[in-house]
Amino acid sequence: MENVHQAAEEDDLYSGYNDFNPAFYSEVRDPLTPCYYFWLLLCVLWSFRPEEKLKLLEKKINTLIEESCMAQSTGNLQLALDKAKEAHREERALVKQREQSGSADHINLDLTYSVQLNLANQYEKNEMHPEALSSYKAIVKNKMFSNAGRLKVNMGNIYYKQKNYHKAIKFYRMALDQISNAHKDMRSKIKHSIAVVFIAMGQYSDAITSLEDIMSETPNITAGFNLILCYHAAGDREKMKKAFQKLISVPLGISDEDKYIPPNDDTSSKMVIEAIKNDKLSQMERDLKARAEKYITTAAKLICPAMDASFASEFDWCVDMVKNSQYVQLANDLEFHKAMTCLRQKDHNQAKEILKTFEKKDSKMKSAAATNLSFIYFQEKDFDQADKYADLAMSADHYNPAALTNKGNTVFVKQDYEKAAEFYKEALRNDSLCTESLHNLGLAYKRLNHLEEALDCFLKLHAILKNSDQVMYQLADIYELMGDRQQAIKWLMQVICVTPTDPHVLAKLGKLHNDEGDKSQALHYYSESFRLFPCKIDVIEWLGVHYIESQFFEKATQYFERATLIHSCPLYFVAGNYQKALETYKEIHRKFPENVDCLCFLVRLSTDMGLKEVQEYATKLKKAEKMKEIREQVDVQILQLDCLFLQPCDSNHSSGSSRGERLSAKMRSLTVSNEPYEADSQKELDASYMDPLGPQIERPKTGAKKRVDDDDDFGDEELGDDLLPE
Repeated sequence: MENVHQAAEEDDLYSGYNDFNPAFYSEVRDPLTPCYYFWLLLCVLWSFRPEEKLKLLEKKINTLIEESCMAQSTGNLQLALDKAKEAHREERALVKQREQSGSADHINLDLTYSVQLNLANQYEKNEMHPEALSSYKAIVKNKMFSNAGRLKVNMGNIYYKQKNYHKAIKFYRMALDQISNAHKDMRSKIKHSIAVVFIAMGQYSDAITSLEDIMSETPNITAGFNLILCYHAAGDREKMKKAFQKLISVPLGISDEDKYIPPNDDTSSKMVIEAIKNDKLSQMERDLKARAEKYITTAAKLICPAMDASFASEFDWCVDMVKNSQYVQLANDLEFHKAMTCLRQKDHNQAKEILKTFEKKDSKMKSAAATNLSFIYFQEKDFDQADKYADLAMSADHYNPAALTNKGNTVFVKQDYEKAAEFYKEALRNDSLCTESLHNLGLAYKRLNHLEEALDCFLKLHAILKNSDQVMYQLADIYELMGDRQQAIKWLMQVICVTPTDPHVLAKLGKLHNDEGDKSQALHYYSESFRLFPCKIDVIEWLGVHYIESQFFEKATQYFERATLIHSCPLYFVAGNYQKALETYKEIHRKFPENVDCLCFLVRLSTDMGLKEVQEYATKLKKAEKMKEIREQVDVQILQLDCLFLQPCDSNHSSGSSRGERLSAKMRSLTVSNEPYEADSQKELDASYMDPLGPQIERPKTGAKKRVDDDDDFGDEELGDDLLPE
């Protein structure tokens, strides 16, 4: 039996030699005969013939090409390139061996073409564009390859990636010239590539020519949509409409969905339908249909710009066109988009009218329309209507998380936080990524004083929305309520990293640092908050009190004057009552015509309200700022004049020092005048200097004659008791 198995295993080895003598053949197969071992030796020698070696090498090259392609399909581009290079080296060695053996006529051109093409493709996939172009050129120049001219398309693609658009168009056209009219699909794809390059270059007229040619011969969805884009860039609205009609008439070539409905209750038929319902072909069909619907919806939005006066009529035209096409289901989506556009334009009445027409549509559209109606009424603070449409949306689709969130919001404003939390939790059970429900659930827990649960909600929300300043502010607020000021400061610092110019967050940081006893940090953040928003009363109050405590009374006076100015206009500006704020600021300006802050508010209000007085107030503001600058210059000049009154150090030093102290006391008693500065004023400047380091050391007396100072203005004055030396 063992010998029989051996003979069976060697059938392949002997299969090529069946034309020998049968008797001799039977003897050879018998392992007990001497011929058997001779035959084995003959077969081994036969396998080492040059032709057999070359066939094995060809097989190895084909295997390397397959491995390279498989590696590329799995995304391992480097391995694919390495296999392609190895295949190329082996193929070069194979050609060389054939040439040396004198069998050059038996060179496998198909194998050579496959190796070089695969190598060029792998170079291109690895973005090694110079090497890829070199490989493609070698193939194209080889006259032995019949259809190599088509590879100029690949070369055009590489030049397009390199943004060398002129060369890309050149190679696309060269490839187009080498493809016959019988291959319409291939020619259409190349023409589309040419049109895309023209669009990238901004040459829309040339792109339109190519795309119109495609739509007249082999229309497709992508070319039709690009044609509408080119007409839009050229500003030709009428041609956009004609192209839209062509776009919605393009056949997709997708069979009816009824093929996925089993014709009977046969179990095997159901299994087959279930298998093909989600196969790659079905997925490709669904992707094509979704892309076509997206293109048509986007084209309709381009034809009907929101800011155009004829927006409504043109949108109705698009809806009518779609209703009469194969995309009937898109008509509802376009109507819905029209309502959303009206909502963005703050035309709530028109939006509500359109959305109310969906009450008789299918459940999905009905639920979406009712959800938006509930939101609109909630924004208008009509909570009863908002509650009504939230219930309608939930009845149409109870698993709609947006409808459940709206229902929770209507309950929240009624201060029934427990019930609102239940609706938010149900919305999260239907959609765990519904961030609105999670945020509002945290607010509900916060109102219920369930701080741990609220903290958990906002921490989860922070994991989803990493850079949301609102979420981080809520976390800081919760930590403050829990008494953990350090954690609150930490989260507020993260808020500042996202929105560094939020005055309310800066004021909050100042308050927390003040509560912690860190006055310097509190002063820093309160000052930054005041710089960004100088109308926040609590910030101004804290700064004024701080400077009073620090005995900087002049600085504190500035802040309290600002607070008085804001209180004189009791939040009319903040509340939106611009007319009342304008009247109040006008009255302040009448009493204080040179107040710069009042003029700033008048300029801002006049600009926002479109008043003619804006130029007048702007001119007055410039003059007031100029006068303020002049006063500051005068103050600087006074300080400079102080240096001119330095007295020489002599025996009368004590008298000079006391005189300087009296003059400085007079200077400190002066108040800054609000009158405009006059250059020819005859007022005498009263200035003196007092050395902050105290009286200087008296110089040693010399034999020089004592100088008598007859010009001492204060020589006859009596010294007060407070100025006499102790």
